[in-house]
Amino acid sequence: MARKNLIEVSESTAALRPAEPLAASRPIAGLVAPAPRGNAPVGGIAKTLGNITQKVERAHDLERQMAEGQTVVELDTALLDASIVRDRLIMDPVELGQLVEQIRDHGQQVPILVRPHPETKGRFQVAYGHRRLAAVSQLGLKVRAVVRNLTDDELVVSQGQENNARTNLSFIERALFAARLEDRSFSRDVIMSALGIEKTAVSKLISVVREIPLELIEAIGPAPEVGRRRWMELAELMKLPAVPALLVQLTQDNIREASSDARFQMVFAELAKKPAKEATRFQAERWVATDKMVSVTAKAAGKTYTLALKDKDAAGFGGWISENLERLYEAYRESGKQETGD
Repeated sequence: MARKNLIEVSESTAALRPAEPLAASRPIAGLVAPAPRGNAPVGGIAKTLGNITQKVERAHDLERQMAEGQTVVELDTALLDASIVRDRLIMDPVELGQLVEQIRDHGQQVPILVRPHPETKGRFQVAYGHRRLAAVSQLGLKVRAVVRNLTDDELVVSQGQENNARTNLSFIERALFAARLEDRSFSRDVIMSALGIEKTAVSKLISVVREIPLELIEAIGPAPEVGRRRWMELAELMKLPAVPALLVQLTQDNIREASSDARFQMVFAELAKKPAKEATRFQAERWVATDKMVSVTAKAAGKTYTLALKDKDAAGFGGWISENLERLYEAYRESGKQETGD
């Protein structure tokens, strides 16, 4: 059954200073559809190009929605608050710096989407465009935005779908986004729409976050090159008593300054280590007869106890012990009964 379109929302009526209209023909964030080829690609190439085409179509759809009658306004960045659900672990400083330079040179080409703040009059809440907002804030400019009256469901669906159309979140960021939506009591239908995945995939995403402590995930970071399989394997290896030591290791300079993917590999390797077998401990005791004719060295190793006899009477005394083992064992058993009172 087709789900209700959660992003069909009304236009804003806020009395704000408009900026120039948005050109419907401009592709969003530089996404341009690939040129057609004579022969259809096959296998993994076809799948990759299919994903690109899907993202381009979604990008054009976002542009169309904003271009059809939507007013782009300029807002003071101090009036904007973040989305109700965080979707990224970190804002990459290198990518942010590049975006700052692009906006400095060419202006903010793509507006962000905001809604009037549901609780604070005169303020706004970002649905998507947090990185553009951060870049514009660094430049001290006003941010170009489309203002819409969005419900909470519409906001998070727009937020998730826009992320899919632009730069994909890493697997663990998508998992955290899904878990945070669930924690805020959003329905599975809303989570599925926001992430563009089916119910089974949502369950897998959330299960990983439930198995790995949040502080460890945050210390590792987004790990963009690590996919679902490796994160699920890490969840299976997770040992909660090991977490404090892992967090300490992740704070070491050489590890903290490494890439997020490298930090993941370090944690995975630590948890995958097989515990070293404890070295067998031997207890050795030595007894010497008063006449010095025989000495006995006794060693205990687990369930084994060894007697080594030495000196002149070693053979004779050893033979006598062997001949009297039954009587000696009965005496041992009787001594035990007396000590325990049985």
